[in-house]
Amino acid sequence: MKTAHRFYGHGIPRVKPEDLGGKLIAIEGADGSGRSTQIAELVNWLETSGRPTAQVGLKRSSLVSEELEKAQHGNVLSRTTLSLFYATDFADQLENIILPALKAGFIVLADRYIYTLMARDMVRGMDEKWLKNLYGIAPVPDAVFYLSVEPEELVQRNLSKNATLDYWESGMDIGLSRDVFDSFLKYQSAMGEAFRQLQKTYRFEIIDANRPVNSVNKELRKKISAVIDAE
Repeated sequence: MKTAHRFYGHGIPRVKPEDLGGKLIAIEGADGSGRSTQIAELVNWLETSGRPTAQVGLKRSSLVSEELEKAQHGNVLSRTTLSLFYATDFADQLENIILPALKAGFIVLADRYIYTLMARDMVRGMDEKWLKNLYGIAPVPDAVFYLSVEPEELVQRNLSKNATLDYWESGMDIGLSRDVFDSFLKYQSAMGEAFRQLQKTYRFEIIDANRPVNSVNKELRKKISAVIDAE
């Protein structure tokens, strides 16, 4: 029997959960967790098998993504402004991509979802109850997979890919350490703890992504197939 979608909170006005016939699958994880690589593989697998997909992710809103990127480059955003900026980015994609795609029966793959946004804000001292209310507009995904990678491994992967560590992904804005390497390790450890805290409430699956890409992808395909077949 097909499972009806529902929202975490108040939802979106005039949107009926029973009209959302597609599947929403979120892949969470830090930069360097292999998240985007996995999604690219999953999209190819799903579309090759004749299942249409739509993709969303952080800073992809046509409304605010460019402004958010510019603001972050200045490194002057307060934690509340940053939180609301990302919430606006999510809300715009929700209204214009996620909901229409679900209504059309698509499989929506989210390259990070509200859990990353909440974890980032929690690490920066934002109130979890306030965040839950803020993201009450979000539909509950059919499946959420958090790709867990040890901070020390994330450092190596990010340096190998970019030859540097990102300011925000290192938590340099919250003064954990003056050394970006040390700050990255502390910030990613704090993010991991925030995700484990959220997992107690949202019950998403934690996937060991310290393994090779193919091993992780094989596990994701198996779990997603079970979700899709649960009609």
